[in-house]
Amino acid sequence: MASRKTHPHPVLGTRALNRATLARQLLLSRSEMSARDAVSHLLGLQAQNVKPPYFQLHARLAGFRPAGLAGLMESREVVRMVTLRSTIHTHTAHDALTLRPLVQPARDREVNYFRKGLAGVDLERLGELARAFVESEPRTMGEIREELLKEWPEADPQSLSVAARCRLPLVQVTPRGVWGRSGQVRLTTVERWLGKAAGQAQPVDEVVLRYLAAFGPASVKDMQVWAGLTRLREAFERLRPGLAVFRDENGVELFDLPDAPRPDADTPAPPRFLPEFDNLLLSHADRGRVVPPETKGRTWTGNQSHCTLLVDGFLAGLWKLDGSVVTVELFGTVSKAHKDEIVAEGERMIAAMADTAEIGDAADSRPAAAAAAAVPAAVPAAAPADVARSAAVRFASIHG
Repeated sequence: MASRKTHPHPVLGTRALNRATLARQLLLSRSEMSARDAVSHLLGLQAQNVKPPYFQLHARLAGFRPAGLAGLMESREVVRMVTLRSTIHTHTAHDALTLRPLVQPARDREVNYFRKGLAGVDLERLGELARAFVESEPRTMGEIREELLKEWPEADPQSLSVAARCRLPLVQVTPRGVWGRSGQVRLTTVERWLGKAAGQAQPVDEVVLRYLAAFGPASVKDMQVWAGLTRLREAFERLRPGLAVFRDENGVELFDLPDAPRPDADTPAPPRFLPEFDNLLLSHADRGRVVPPETKGRTWTGNQSHCTLLVDGFLAGLWKLDGSVVTVELFGTVSKAHKDEIVAEGERMIAAMADTAEIGDAADSRPAAAAAAAVPAAVPAAAPADVARSAAVRFASIHG
C-alpha cells in the first residue's frame, strides 16, 4: 500500500480518456476492418432497433455499405439476440454461442422480478416446452406465450414471456434485421439457428481483455455496467500484473491493455453521427469521457433515446434522418470549421445510407425490469437560413 501512495498511478484527464476510447471504438478514424471483424472487436452492436447497427458501422468503417452487414445476417454469421444488460445485440455467431452463457446468471436473476406472476410454474419444464416449441419452427413471442398458457393458464402472460426469454438463448430470425427488408420478430434458439451446440461461456478473464480493447481504459464498475454483471473485481485482480493501471481525475482506478492506443489528448476527432443506443454512450459507469456535464441527460426524453452527434469527440447535439435530409440540433455554438465538418460528415452518411426512409424503427420490447427501448423523438423543425449551402444537412435552432 505504501508503494502505491509513493508512486501513484498516472492520471488520465477527460480528454485523454475520450481520445483513447474513441480510438478503441474506431471513431477517431474509420477502420479498414471488415464488418464481421468490427462486430467482434466491439463485442456486439446495440440492436434494440433494426437500423442502428448499420449506422454504428457506417460511423466506424471505411467504405461501409448496409449490404455488408445484411449479408452477414442472411448467412447467419451474425445474429440478433438478448445478451448484455438484457438488451438486444447483434453478435457474431461465436459470441452468440459463448457470451450468452456468460451473462446467463443475470438473466436467471431477472426472472426473480416476475416470480409473483409465475406462482406454480416449473421453470425447468417451461424451458423444455418453450425450446421444443420454437425449435419446431420460429415463433412470435405472442405464440410462445399462448403455448405456455396452455400449461399454466393461471400464470401472468407477461411473466411467462419474460421467463421464456430469459431461460432460452433466443435469436430473432431473418428477415428481421436485414437492411431493406421487413419481418415480424420470430424467435428460435441460437443452437437451432446456427446448427451448433452452445459452447462453454467465454472465460471471464478473456472477456475483460476484450472489453478493455474496445472500451478501455476502464474501471471494474465500468465493465460491470457494460455487461450487466457484478463481482468482476476478482478477474481484474488476476489480470492486474499484466495490465496498465491509471487513475482518472477523481481518483478512480482504471485498467488498460499495455499496448492499446492512447492517443494524445489533442488528437483531432472528426464529427460522428451515432444512432440511438450506441454502446459508446452506454458502456461506462462514468460517461463523462464522452458526455460533458452540461449535456448529461439530454440524449433521452423519458424512455426515448435520441440519435447523437459527436463534435471534437464529445456529445454536442442530436440528429434525425428523414429521407435524404439530416436535421441537426446542436446543444451550443460551434465554430464554422466544425459546422463545415458536420455538413460534410452528414452528406457522407446520406450518400452511403441513401435507401433508408428514416432512422428509428419501433423498438423491440424488453422486460419491465430493463430500461424501455424507444425511437428517437423528433428534432425541432430546421431553420433553413442557418445553413443554406447544404440541402442535405440542416441545422435546427441552437439550444444552449
